[in-house]
Amino acid sequence: MTDEVENIQSPCVRNCCLNEDDICLGCRRSLSEIIAWGPASNEERELILLHAKKRETSKGN
Repeated sequence: MTDEVENIQSPCVRNCCLNEDDICLGCRRSLSEIIAWGPASNEERELILLHAKKRETSKGN
């Protein structure tokens, strides 16, 4: 048994197109969040997902 924790998977839906604010229209992450995803910890990924979810519900960006 290992103590490894599985990484949170990317929310990418392969519909990559950035709007004028550099927000992906597919996953609603910002360009900086997309770039930061790879080396991010699970805690950081959860925060990115929270921000993306807020953008999705507001649809203002």
